[in-house]
Amino acid sequence: MTDRKVKDTNIVTDSSPDLSARNWRRYFSFSTDHKVIGIQYLVTSFVFFLIGGTFAMVIRGELITPEADLVDRTLYNGIFTMHGTIMLFLWTFPSLVGLANYLVPIMIGAKDMAFPRLNAAAFWMIPVVGILMLASFFVPSGSAQAGWWSYPPVSIQNPTEQLITGQVLWLLAVAISGISSIMGAVNFVTTVVKMRAPGMTFFRMPIFVWAVFSAQIIQLFGLPALTAGAVMLLFDVTVGTSFFDPSRGGNPVLFQHFFWFYSHPAVYVIILPIFGIFSEIFPVYSRKPLFGYKIVAISSLLIAGVSGLVWVHHMYASETPGWMRMVFMLSTMCVSVPTGIKVFAWVATIWGGKLRLNTPMLFALGALIMFIFAGVTGIMLSAVPVDIHVNNTYFVVGHFHYVLYGTVTMGMYAAIYHWFPKMTGRMYHESWGQVHFWLAFIGTNLNFLPMHPLGLQGMLRRVASYDPEYTFWNVVASLGAFLLGMSTLPFIVNMVSSWMQGPIASNNPWRAIGLEWIISSPPSVENFEDIPVIVSGPYGYGKSDPLVANEEAMIRM
Repeated sequence: MTDRKVKDTNIVTDSSPDLSARNWRRYFSFSTDHKVIGIQYLVTSFVFFLIGGTFAMVIRGELITPEADLVDRTLYNGIFTMHGTIMLFLWTFPSLVGLANYLVPIMIGAKDMAFPRLNAAAFWMIPVVGILMLASFFVPSGSAQAGWWSYPPVSIQNPTEQLITGQVLWLLAVAISGISSIMGAVNFVTTVVKMRAPGMTFFRMPIFVWAVFSAQIIQLFGLPALTAGAVMLLFDVTVGTSFFDPSRGGNPVLFQHFFWFYSHPAVYVIILPIFGIFSEIFPVYSRKPLFGYKIVAISSLLIAGVSGLVWVHHMYASETPGWMRMVFMLSTMCVSVPTGIKVFAWVATIWGGKLRLNTPMLFALGALIMFIFAGVTGIMLSAVPVDIHVNNTYFVVGHFHYVLYGTVTMGMYAAIYHWFPKMTGRMYHESWGQVHFWLAFIGTNLNFLPMHPLGLQGMLRRVASYDPEYTFWNVVASLGAFLLGMSTLPFIVNMVSSWMQGPIASNNPWRAIGLEWIISSPPSVENFEDIPVIVSGPYGYGKSDPLVANEEAMIRM
């Protein structure tokens, strides 16, 4: 084997102190260990993913027939709103923060995050956000019903005249979520800038670290706008201010600017770490260096920069002036340039490689395929005429879910399978992983592909009943949704059983290159007994250069 210092390190035995990762009690404590916090994020967010997915099953159950005959329309609006909110604020963001929490310090040779207590505090806000969201179903007004974007004037209506309404709880939860994410962003940026190991220059960092760093810069600049908008809307709803109330001189479109100034760049906050996952997984299972490493790294920063110039893309139909539409159409299209560079680099990495089509690679390839499709429809939606034509239809829903589920969730599955042995010290069951992939891949496409013809035919989103001419595609989409829901069952069985009694994993079961693969599985509390000294780049497959100067000493840990 010619790979650079790729070692299948010592087998971990059941007596190893590093197996504290399987001591479940530590995950219910206020821990400052970034690895514990990372798994706390991952598990908590997956619980909310299951809740949000259950809401999706109810929505698709309602839409399998043209009539609104499953749930009350008010409840349907609440479920629709909470499904989107939970999947974004309680699944995608926290799960990616959890993965980054676990990996970034190890990947840069640090013993922990820069601010461990701030890190723990940021996590424990997430259960509070979730409790507030779900508690809204039990107040007299019912849950928030204005959609996950909560545009006024709909969101400031309060027919029950109650002080505590579902909308109030929703706004409190979003504001707390924003504060948590800002705290996390400060921590990540500081950690990457200040805590890299000796020799770990920016252009020796793994692309996953570049991606997380770029995403958290977006958080620092964009999140204050959303948090401020949520607080201002909360004042309108509770104490009678008139920031966004048009009947009292407020401007409801102003809220859209606050909301989308962050919430469109937020797409890149969640997609950039997935790009980083692709960049870590494809070289490992292709046995080739990442093609164009420096360009791929710089493209992450380019995406972060351009993302701040695209928010009006969501407001073409909000009486936006023609000149502004043109400017933001061009800026939105520009995002495809650095993104296309990444796709080219991944394809070039895979091309001619010695592919291992195990579960992480299958999920990464499936997510890449669906991202390319989502990118094509994204370019279509960036064009003003197309966007106005399909505005508020299921075409937009289909595109968005190809990004959020087809790319982000499938990419997260790839990451979980890939780093599962490192986190737990156990191997998962490959056959169950493959079953999970094929059910998820088929279910995703059956669920979301039919939404595109539905949208082109004019079916509006957020409706509980529809014209019978849309029945066929809705039936297909609902059946795909039920299959997609079932696909999580083999994943849950696989993860739980493997963590409890799966085969013991070696420190480097994939023969991968990276700091995380030359320490124990799971890592010790402080990650490294001796801080590593980095002497080369991260993707040297087929080369003979060591990654760190003291690698032999680290492998004996």
